[in-house]
Amino acid sequence: MTPDEHRAMRESLGDHAMGRLEGDELATLEAHLQGCPACREELAEVSSVLPALGRVDPDRLDHTPAPPPDLGDRIVAAARAERPASAGARTRNRWAPVAAAAAAALLVGGVAGYLVGDHDGIPREPVAVQAMDPAVQATAVAIPHTWGVEIVLDGDGFRSGATYRVVVEAEDGREVSAGEFIGTGASPMVCNLNSSVLRADAEEFRVVDVAGSTVLRGSLAT
Repeated sequence: MTPDEHRAMRESLGDHAMGRLEGDELATLEAHLQGCPACREELAEVSSVLPALGRVDPDRLDHTPAPPPDLGDRIVAAARAERPASAGARTRNRWAPVAAAAAAALLVGGVAGYLVGDHDGIPREPVAVQAMDPAVQATAVAIPHTWGVEIVLDGDGFRSGATYRVVVEAEDGREVSAGEFIGTGASPMVCNLNSSVLRADAEEFRVVDVAGSTVLRGSLAT
């Protein structure tokens, strides 16, 4: 068997696990599995996720999901810490049928609903940020509430162990505290910062170090 033929067999494992192969395709793959331990092992791995997918209720897929409030922050933190995947296109192809079903399972859990730009009808607005410290890399979103504005700050490069305070400046020049955090150096962090300034009245937010210097600012002007 040539490498291309063997690759084709491996790419059919997902369809085989889900019972989608028939006739000559099924017979050919089963004959190959009898003499290929590596493909038998991969088929067992693919098949192991199918029982969980079988418990998905299709009637719930149209329901509005309600994930935990901190789910987005945990996803961001995990993604930043994750090493780039090394799997090639071949691996993606053989898992494609199972991945499609897994996506449906995630919808039931509410993940997809959280990532479409709002949560419980509250928008998460991207904020343009500018770092004065070249070591700092950060992104931010603003979340309007009836009691004020929430800033979700995702970043790294803030000096490890140092205390930083965050202020929100209103259109009338008032500066209102949005809390403090401790720098984590190169380790990623996600901070939820809250201010009593209403979103419509907020002009910008600033991250200030103990010396009073602004190390990062974000525009909230509308």
